[in-house]
Amino acid sequence: MRPVITTAVAAAFLAGTAGANEFEPAIQAYFDPELSAPSSAPVVVSAIRAQNGKTASCAQAQIDELDRTWRAEVFMAGSAMIRSDPDNPAAGCPSAKLEEAGGAIAGIFVMDARGLNVAASSVTSDYWQGDEEKFTESFPKGAGALHISEIEFDESSQTFQSRVSFTVFDPATQEPLGAVTVGFNADAPN
Repeated sequence: MRPVITTAVAAAFLAGTAGANEFEPAIQAYFDPELSAPSSAPVVVSAIRAQNGKTASCAQAQIDELDRTWRAEVFMAGSAMIRSDPDNPAAGCPSAKLEEAGGAIAGIFVMDARGLNVAASSVTSDYWQGDEEKFTESFPKGAGALHISEIEFDESSQTFQSRVSFTVFDPATQEPLGAVTVGFNADAPN
């Protein structure tokens, strides 16, 4: 099933209208059934919790060094840091959701409580998202937070997209655990 959001975002982009926030109702309608359930799946919640346990005590200097290493290794085949962690059961979740979307979604990635990558549908250009709106406008705002970006060209996927970011939280306690960003492809055919 093709999501309604693709048509709305693509039409607005072609018409040259302002920001993607005009599409909040369509994005919200797609977000609720299609994205909120998979992002709160036990495998995703567990993977974020596991990484939070590893990164909670990292100083900013350590995070910056991890990000520098990631950026240096992005285009290196076989890089140890870039390869998916074989012990991360959530590693394949973003790719599976991307396939199901049939081109409507250009990319998905999951972040921990520090804004560091946990799982992604493809390699991101950086490892730390903690200083970007996709993280600062979702995770710190708690359960139910939803940030919708304007349509922009994404270098990594070579597509125009509106990014939707939201907080992943513990379903039982509502404790924020991390965040997810989904890039909706404005170029996708209807």
